Amino acid sequence: MAELLEWLKMGGHGGYIWSAYAITFVVLLANLFFARWQFSQRLLQALRQKRKVERS
Repeated sequence: MAELLEWLKMGGHGGYIWSAYAITFVVLLANLFFARWQFSQRLLQALRQKRKVERS
């Protein structure tokens, strides 16, 4: 258990390292979420445009 805690501390730099990993993970998740949201919005917009053209 002591070895694991020492490894997590990373020689005193653990706070910086793990926060950098956490920030990177959050940014990647936000990027994925935003890309999927933007894709669905554009798809809905294209479907609305198609319906509008078909009704004309």
